[in-house]
Amino acid sequence: MQKAKPATTALYDLITGDEDARVCKDIPDESCKHQPVNFFLHLLGNFFTKLADEIASARLVFPWVLGLLGAPMLLVSLAVPIRESGVLLPQLFIAAKIRAIALRKYVWLFGGLLSGFALWACGFALFLDLTAENASWLVFAALLVFSFARGICSVAAKDVLGKTVSKSRRGTLMGLATSVSGLFTLLLGLNLGFYNQIKNNELILASLFGIAGLCWIVASFAIWAIREEPGATAGGGNAGIEALKSLRLLKDDKPFRNFVIVRTLLLSVSLGAPMLIILAQDALGNAALIGLFLIVSGLANTASGYLWGRLADYSSRTLMAIASAINAAVGIAVLLVLQFEIEFSALVLFTGAYFLTSVCLAGVRLGRKTLLVDMATAETRSAYVAVSNTAIGFLILIVGAVVSLLAGQNTHAMLWTFSVLSALACVLCPLLLPAQRA
Repeated sequence: MQKAKPATTALYDLITGDEDARVCKDIPDESCKHQPVNFFLHLLGNFFTKLADEIASARLVFPWVLGLLGAPMLLVSLAVPIRESGVLLPQLFIAAKIRAIALRKYVWLFGGLLSGFALWACGFALFLDLTAENASWLVFAALLVFSFARGICSVAAKDVLGKTVSKSRRGTLMGLATSVSGLFTLLLGLNLGFYNQIKNNELILASLFGIAGLCWIVASFAIWAIREEPGATAGGGNAGIEALKSLRLLKDDKPFRNFVIVRTLLLSVSLGAPMLIILAQDALGNAALIGLFLIVSGLANTASGYLWGRLADYSSRTLMAIASAINAAVGIAVLLVLQFEIEFSALVLFTGAYFLTSVCLAGVRLGRKTLLVDMATAETRSAYVAVSNTAIGFLILIVGAVVSLLAGQNTHAMLWTFSVLSALACVLCPLLLPAQRA
């Protein structure tokens, strides 16, 4: 009589389609037997971090908090670029230190706990007896700490994922986490009145930071529970010297260089989304619709996450090409409707466009993360992540500053630019290394 599978293994086989043929590609043999448990621990960690990112969104909550506190417009406008680049820029210099640690889940644990505490600090800043200016700077400082902590997690997480979950299963994992977190975001956004209160209710804002911080704490312990085999520690020397050595990857490693070029062009997908929101606000003029766009974003992630993940496991470069092409078409279509004043419901136009853009953004993120982890080896993974993220971090700061200056003057021109860059990314995607079955 055949022995029944453990519930975790049976559910893992159902989700991934492994059945009895256990897939263990590109991970240590010792990790193969732990893969089902590690898969769900990664899933739990990814779910809570993605949910936290929605609850304490740099695009939504941080600007509202800073505005509520009467922060200078400079701080408010820098919230998103600082949040993104603060995650990416330090990675080149911390990657060497992380490389010297055999079990990188402990690095993730440290970064995750620090992220949670930084978000809690934001919540406490709203209750402390501080002047508005001092409270604003405290929130901004906590945002910087949070961004740095996220950068630590980013380098360590991809390395732990690459060591514990096999190739052709990573996209499914991240896609499923995106779908489930999108469902919770959708449920959160359904209460439109709740989001109307955010503008003037410090208690609700502090609660959001508190819940988001708790999500990071839970995610940290989920990653801590992963059964990780010790990894190679060569290359864990002086951070500055190792950083300079790692930068040579851009010159010597052509597949990696092509990846960085395409990823740079794909910034157009994430930077184009706020342009749609600006145009929607001008056309609709209703702040209450923020909740509606949050619902649309959650619905997009829920509907597309798992499917994008399966496609990423088949061919992540194909996924990136499809997503960038759709995004370019959506941006151009919106611009043509506006330019030629075609009769169309503004509400349908912008919610539909934002839905498709959110679908494309989820696809691009899944595709690039899966491709980067799959194309790297155990020896190059940390360096790949650190170099690409640092390069992108510099570009986000530069482009973010330019966008904040120009978007209010000519949003149409900015959306045209991002749509063209997205189309160019689609054209260049075939140059990427076919890391999976493509």
